[in-house]
Amino acid sequence: MTHPVPGAPTAVAAPTPSPSESAVAAVARDVGDALLPVVAVVVAVVAAYLAAAAVAALVRRVAHRAPVAADLSRRSRRPLRATLVVAAVWVALRVSTDAASAWRPAVEHVLLVALIVSLTWLVGSLAFVLEDVALQRYRVDVRDNRHARRVRTQVQVLRRITVAVLVLVGVAAVLLTFPGARAFGASIFASAGLLSIVAGLAAQSSLANVFAGLQLAFTDAIRVDDVVIADGEWGRIEEITLTYVVVHVWDDRRLILPSTYFTTTPFENWTRRSAELLGTVEIDVDWRVPVEAMRAELARLLSVTDLWDGRVGILQVTDAVGGLVRVRALASASDAPTLFDLRCHVREGLVAWLQREAPGALPRTRLESDDPAPAAPSPHPVPAARVAGPDGGDARLFTGSIEAVARSQAFAGPGPDVLAERARGDDASDGPADEPSDAAPGAVSDAASAVGADAGRAGAAPRER
Repeated sequence: MTHPVPGAPTAVAAPTPSPSESAVAAVARDVGDALLPVVAVVVAVVAAYLAAAAVAALVRRVAHRAPVAADLSRRSRRPLRATLVVAAVWVALRVSTDAASAWRPAVEHVLLVALIVSLTWLVGSLAFVLEDVALQRYRVDVRDNRHARRVRTQVQVLRRITVAVLVLVGVAAVLLTFPGARAFGASIFASAGLLSIVAGLAAQSSLANVFAGLQLAFTDAIRVDDVVIADGEWGRIEEITLTYVVVHVWDDRRLILPSTYFTTTPFENWTRRSAELLGTVEIDVDWRVPVEAMRAELARLLSVTDLWDGRVGILQVTDAVGGLVRVRALASASDAPTLFDLRCHVREGLVAWLQREAPGALPRTRLESDDPAPAAPSPHPVPAARVAGPDGGDARLFTGSIEAVARSQAFAGPGPDVLAERARGDDASDGPADEPSDAAPGAVSDAASAVGADAGRAGAAPRER
């Protein structure tokens, strides 16, 4: 038995912890383990927002000198913020949690899907920024904007294709994060030949519209803001998508037509090369109409309005059969809406002039005896008056001025030499070259000249709108 040495320190036994104290420590550990990820996530979100705000401030400073930066900040602010928040939360969870936690794989899978979606959103916003940059170089609010409208149409179609491809890639990436979807994708890839045939047959009309939309965008058949006559309606091309075209009709209706309509159905494009147009006003009058006085009235009506562009102003008698005479006034304007108002102005003015100055020229039906009385001379003799052309000559439609002759040559058809060459080719194909001909040597040339003259006269008839 040992005895304690006098003056030596005595050992004190450590107290044994009570059951209540160990439970408190365990709860404190659990609470700490639960609060640590929450605090880490909150700190990560705050840091992500601060980083997004710093990037936005930097872009705003650059935006004063570069408009592209301002557009980038406006388009990409939200998707960039979402991407930074998702990435920061994922990093915070990886740092603050144990990899052996049962709930961590599911949360990380959700964060992966969110990151794919936010990145797709961010890249898609960059496509809109590139579209805005391309469109800023080409203004459509000028008079000659044909090239700008062409570029605008093509850029919009390319942007839609880019966004559609990005969405498809994003959806495929999300599906590939699921093991079952990966197995399903492998089975689809194994049977891709059969499925492609079935899908092609099922989506034949949709694919046809997609290819038609691409054809419209890059062949210049129509462009945004073109004035067209489609399906019997007069309107403006408002939007061209991959599958359909939106036509803004003059009375504010929207005509939705599939893209294949404009590749398979004839339609009128009034602004294919330029916006200038010719319009007609036809009036049926009596045989006693004073044509020269009516022509002078047309000249006066055109001279007092700013709707007329000064190119063409003609009044001609186009028909005189039965009991009526058809008079057609032809006038030109800078674009289709102005032409419509100009035609209404001319029509109203000529009707008012007939009622006021020539009531005898109003349409009527006659019943005459066998001994008609001699016709009295016109009580209102008016000297001939025609609208003067740019060169001071008579501004008739196809004769009388340099512009009219040039216009007639555009509709004259092939010349006599071309027709004679065609006739010689037909004779060579019908029989041997050494077969004697009954026609005189100059008959072919004369016939070709006659046909060419007739074709020129037939093509000279203007098409009425």
